[in-house]
Amino acid sequence: MIENRLKELEMKFSHQDFLLDQLNKIVANQNILLEKIQNQVIELKLSQSENSSQNRSLEDDVPPHY
Repeated sequence: MIENRLKELEMKFSHQDFLLDQLNKIVANQNILLEKIQNQVIELKLSQSENSSQNRSLEDDVPPHY
């Protein structure tokens, strides 16, 4: 009886350890992805500020059909 419980607990622990490793890998990959997205947002903000600093008006834009 005690041996069966011990085996069950060992199996549960082994499974939880495996799941923990899998979740750790997922979180690490998501962290890398999040850093890439943050860098892209920074680049977009810089690009946006550079474009807005050119002080273009709508009169300067020629519609594509002209």
